[in-house]
Amino acid sequence: MLAYAIRRLFIGVILLIVMSLTTFALFFASPIEPADFACGKNCSAAQKKETAAALGYDDNFLEQWGKFAVGVVKGRDFPDDPALRETAPDLIVRCDAPCLGYSTERGSTVTDLVKETLPVTASIAVAAFVLWIFFGVLFGVIAALRRGTIVDRGLVGLSLIVYAFPTFFVGLLLYKFVAVKWGWVDVPRYTSIAEGGIGGWASSLVLPAITLAVFFMAAYVRMTRSYVIESFSEDYVRTARAKGLSERRVTFKHALRAALTPIVTMAGLDFAGLMGGAIITESVFNYPGLGKLAVLANSDFDLPTLVGLVILLATFVIVANIIVDLLYAVIDPRVRLG
Repeated sequence: MLAYAIRRLFIGVILLIVMSLTTFALFFASPIEPADFACGKNCSAAQKKETAAALGYDDNFLEQWGKFAVGVVKGRDFPDDPALRETAPDLIVRCDAPCLGYSTERGSTVTDLVKETLPVTASIAVAAFVLWIFFGVLFGVIAALRRGTIVDRGLVGLSLIVYAFPTFFVGLLLYKFVAVKWGWVDVPRYTSIAEGGIGGWASSLVLPAITLAVFFMAAYVRMTRSYVIESFSEDYVRTARAKGLSERRVTFKHALRAALTPIVTMAGLDFAGLMGGAIITESVFNYPGLGKLAVLANSDFDLPTLVGLVILLATFVIVANIIVDLLYAVIDPRVRLG
């Protein structure tokens, strides 16, 4: 198991390097000049050149990537100007590791921007993940156990209807009717634990989490139902029944455990996607998370922030893949031999 984990970690590091290089190459090829936005509208050509040199925008993408990689490990100063560091150290902004860059548009390091917005996105993603895993797997198992009955048809039919609704449509419906018109809950506004306590924080996540969860929940109902029904036809399940084990034990210890293998794989990848897929939900409810930051950075042509966010969210996906592979190996030891 240890050798398998080390091998997966090594592959993950290689993927991170390739991903970051690709990201820098794509943004380097962009026709947008970051120095134009960093310097301002009234800058002369000489001032723009000085700004580009100070922020490293005049380097090729390999040099820019190298400075970025060093910043992630050791931290970095902005602007990277030794003369300015001696004559006017107050103008130097220190970005501690892991440094994801510096946004001149917002006058802050990307790392600080992420620290401010990541808790919002992570809170919504975790709440949505818990909802869709619990209810998706639960309703899927119920549908499989009641296969062919009205309960099965009702759950599958409802999941298909919900699956067809776009996320923004569900969010707008919940916001307009549940919060505004009917007043069942307060109008959503993100509240941190420090500001409103556990209760205020949890209540502020209800509608955004449901909005983000219903799409995945509907998919997991059908997926769990399919895998559990398939597991019931396996020889080891028939053997367990022949031994006289209770139906509950056969379902949860044998059939469901086998069905969990592909579900765990999909759940890990979907959760990583949530971290980058909360853009629509955060926009609907006006929550200050990574998604809203990405939208604002895109509208402002804030390339350093976009690069940092793309690399951060891609890192989530790669790390989630590694975790899923390790969990997969725990559930099914045969995977370690691959």
